[in-house]
Amino acid sequence: MDELKSVLKGASYILAHTPDMVLHNGTTQTTERIVNPESEYLKELPNHLRTFDQALAYWPNQVYIGNKTPDELSAVEQPWYDKTCDVNSRYGKFGQMMPQEEFLLLMQACDVFDLVKLDKEFVAANKPALEANEIMDEAILSRITEGVELSVVEHFVNDEHAEPLYHNNVLVGCVIRAHDIDVNLSAHVMHENLVSKASSVLALLYAVKNAGIDKADVEYVIDCAEEACGDMNQRGGGNFAKAAAEIAGLPKATGSDTRGFCAGPAHAIVEAAALVAAGAYKCVVVTAGGCTAKLGMNGKDHVKKGLPALEDMIGGFAVVITEDDGVSPEFNLKILGRHTVGTGSAPQAVIGSLVTEPLERVGLKVTDIDKFSPEMQNPDITKPAGAGDVPLSNYKMIAALAVKKGDLQKADLATFPVKYGLTGWAPTQGHIPSGVPYMGFAREDILAGRVNRAMIIGKGSLFLGRMTNLFDGVSFVVQANTGAEKVEAGVSEEQVKGLIAKAMKEFAATLLAQAE
Repeated sequence: MDELKSVLKGASYILAHTPDMVLHNGTTQTTERIVNPESEYLKELPNHLRTFDQALAYWPNQVYIGNKTPDELSAVEQPWYDKTCDVNSRYGKFGQMMPQEEFLLLMQACDVFDLVKLDKEFVAANKPALEANEIMDEAILSRITEGVELSVVEHFVNDEHAEPLYHNNVLVGCVIRAHDIDVNLSAHVMHENLVSKASSVLALLYAVKNAGIDKADVEYVIDCAEEACGDMNQRGGGNFAKAAAEIAGLPKATGSDTRGFCAGPAHAIVEAAALVAAGAYKCVVVTAGGCTAKLGMNGKDHVKKGLPALEDMIGGFAVVITEDDGVSPEFNLKILGRHTVGTGSAPQAVIGSLVTEPLERVGLKVTDIDKFSPEMQNPDITKPAGAGDVPLSNYKMIAALAVKKGDLQKADLATFPVKYGLTGWAPTQGHIPSGVPYMGFAREDILAGRVNRAMIIGKGSLFLGRMTNLFDGVSFVVQANTGAEKVEAGVSEEQVKGLIAKAMKEFAATLLAQAE
């Protein structure tokens, strides 16, 4: 029996521009409001918020949704925040950038417990725009209610501990608490979770479209975002995957959540690829919505240096993994990198466990991988905050290990990041940058023959949960479909049968001639 394979059928990437959530929901800002409510930072931050048009014209955002490529971005001199991209469409080949007013309506459509209350005048003014959105269907649009009087919203915010929703710094709605005393169902947590769910739904819709499959084809969904839903009896025991699949209209899907901080997406994709390769499911989608806590995370440094508040985007992605179609890039599950308990936290040890060790196990060199995609953090965001160019740092470490292993000449150290690397473009949404932003482009590059093998590297910081001091990480390889090679080599099963039949016929004719 032929070995089952899993392939990368499609990918989607979406952004939602949420400047008001930067002010009211980002952890840096909410903490500052408690510790130092009269701070100059909080007074100055509103002046640094971008308009939707400015967010559209930002180079990394256009790369994320697929209108520009990483190669095109690398040709643009850094920094990018003061430059305008020549493409400013909200729609890209991978997804879209959704404005805040539409995203608030999508949040309400994703709410099944009547927790999102929107001002009826806000709904009336903005529902037509969502109805015109290319990816919205009637099933989702029909879930939007007509809204309530603004006085009702004000009551919940002022008297019932509701989380306010703003647009252009004007109160337009709220998210009410789902329980009177359970902190896991507080308005703040419900707001975080509904944002994650709504952005995941948007990514799922595009993933199905981009992969060219029917919604009913999806059998399993894995959510790998950084939020957790549950109640006081099981804080993180909930299921974002099935909740988002319901709203996205995937009738045949079940699912579950996988968590691993920033490394979560890589873990989830390995699991999904293995499920398909094992024959458990024919079509699995890995999805993740965005994280409100990360909005404006480095805002103090950006404001201090006169930059826009660049962390104003909620990010999301989804990857469709199916059984082999003979064309799509395949997952090579024999090349898996793992940061184990015994690996340690030294940078060289981490990169060794994720890059060189899995390659050595199958007899490959570092240079046998055409593109590496580690943490694709946008350096426009991280460099002003003192974190440097994160992807470049990773590539320098990989190159140094390659030299040490004899896979690379020392003279090629400087060119390694250009030839084998990528310029970072992902929003700092925690799990979103960790390797997976390249998967959409990787599929295109492999199908076009520009890349044969690509390695996706996810890394995480488990110590953030105060349960361990360990780091985490996992890597996997996506490569050109080997089925195509067999056809080109003339060794398909039908061809083999034909050759055998022809040979037997010729042999019989020879014996007959000898007998005569």
